[in-house]
Amino acid sequence: MRWRSVVLGLLLLRLGLQALLALLPALARGLCLHPRLPCPGPRPPALPGLPASAAGRGARLWGAAAGGDEYERRYSGAFPPQLRARLRDAARGMFVFGYDSYMEHAFPRDELDPLHCRGRGPDRRDPSNLNINDVLGNYSLTLIDALDTLAVMGNSSEFQKAVKLVIDTVSFDKDSTVQVFEATIRVLGSLLSAHIIITDTKQPFGDMTIKDYDNELLHLAHDLAVRLLPAFENTKTGIPYPRVNLKKGVPPDSHNETCTAGAGRLLGDSTFEWVARRAVKALWSLRSNNTGLLGNVVNIQTGHWVGKQSGLGAGSDSFYEYLLKSYILFGEKEDLDMFNSAYQNIQNHLRRGREACNEGEGDPPLYVNVNMYTGQLMNTWIDSLQAFFPGLQVLIGDVEDAICLHAFYYAIWKRYGALPERYNWQLQAPDVPFYPLRPELVESTYLLYQATKNPFYLHVGMDILQSLEKYTKAKCGYATLHHVVEKTKEDRMESFFLSETCKYLYLLFDEENPVHRSGNRFMFTTEGHVVSVDERFRSSLWEDILPAGEDSLKAKPSELKAANFSSNCNRVPDERRYLLPLKSNYMRQIDRMVGLI
Repeated sequence: MRWRSVVLGLLLLRLGLQALLALLPALARGLCLHPRLPCPGPRPPALPGLPASAAGRGARLWGAAAGGDEYERRYSGAFPPQLRARLRDAARGMFVFGYDSYMEHAFPRDELDPLHCRGRGPDRRDPSNLNINDVLGNYSLTLIDALDTLAVMGNSSEFQKAVKLVIDTVSFDKDSTVQVFEATIRVLGSLLSAHIIITDTKQPFGDMTIKDYDNELLHLAHDLAVRLLPAFENTKTGIPYPRVNLKKGVPPDSHNETCTAGAGRLLGDSTFEWVARRAVKALWSLRSNNTGLLGNVVNIQTGHWVGKQSGLGAGSDSFYEYLLKSYILFGEKEDLDMFNSAYQNIQNHLRRGREACNEGEGDPPLYVNVNMYTGQLMNTWIDSLQAFFPGLQVLIGDVEDAICLHAFYYAIWKRYGALPERYNWQLQAPDVPFYPLRPELVESTYLLYQATKNPFYLHVGMDILQSLEKYTKAKCGYATLHHVVEKTKEDRMESFFLSETCKYLYLLFDEENPVHRSGNRFMFTTEGHVVSVDERFRSSLWEDILPAGEDSLKAKPSELKAANFSSNCNRVPDERRYLLPLKSNYMRQIDRMVGLI
């Protein structure tokens, strides 16, 4: 019971903090956009080892239809197994180059500077440099974040070596002030994922057991969670402070504003679960009475909304993601009810464009940023984090709408060879021309392929892989694009490149991976960490820790029946598997919308 309690508590802590901290103003992982990459024929260069015909216009190799327009010729038809295997190996090679470069040039520091081949840690000289200090805690972040990617790729020897390094060298007794959200999703989530992989009696990824393992990763996760708990203390709303010092607690000059996505849910150990659920319920109670929407920045003492923008990008994305994923993992019906209500409000107030994705007249569907109280448009930009949303729609069965939104982000990628951090759809130009190797588009591509098995998404993945290899590869790893138009690089490789971007690309092309043979046994966290959907996690400890009168908070496990608000059927028919998921005329419309043609 003790083991289960701690695991559940920490998983919830990871999920809850993820959701809770998304409202943090400083939470947006470095607001950056990627300028546009003028790609004449929206084909990126071939990867090394792949013939130009396979990477360019060699539709015959893909089994594309001989007739049809340019979209059908490029994307329709089968995808040869040999090409898929080579792309899988290329994705693995990308991860290996980045990981090995980090271990050689940066470990035990948090991140790799891929241009200068050196390590990076917190910026002690400038505590206000939140872009760095919110993420880097002087605890070998990249090594920890990459653990389960090693397992998913079947590299048992390196996984075992990495786990032992973490056990022997990592300590959270540091004078480091970190963002609760980032520490939760990157560090806590990875430690729990790796612990579950090690202790899984079925060992689906091969022998990932550790000799004489005594739950050390679980103990590390618990230690970190305890150090994050002060963020939940002394707040009048129960919504946590955005940052905490791992040695001293909440800094005296800490801001009172936090992002919606950061206000998540702790788990297992009753303390963790209680503070997490209290925070989520507090946040949910602050939604607009008129629209049902949440803002993106809230004062944790007064409960007043400092940021009144409601959207699906930075500051809010993870909140919605974890309402659904918390239910899938833990079976709390209340989380599902909140998600269904939130999703309906998103459809009512954020969605613009024609009603159906693949039929009818009008503009393509698009989710915009609005005022949380009125539903009125606040600006004409979207950010790259919103590219996660099609993947979330796949999880609830709204596949048709996911196809349209994904096509919009893919069109932006084709234009620039990357996703600008912020893109102005009215001006058809990036507002922030920066690309830090984010995974959200890859994640949605992977999930749409799993839902439809349409080879179109393998072509998309190949385009992304080629662009990354061409434009971001550096002397020692892969570098952030400082400007997506000019293709200038920035000396930083964030840990999510290894934990998510490389992992989703690899899984997209690895059809036989244990993740795909498990019968939907695994779920991915917002940082791409693998967690088992286990019946043990779907019963609650609330019966033991809440007064009898608080029945509304107790777990009420039920089947997942998320509302589907798409006007079309929620599943792509088998007969459409080798047709374009989106009709050519609508693809062309989206390409025009982003200035690609």
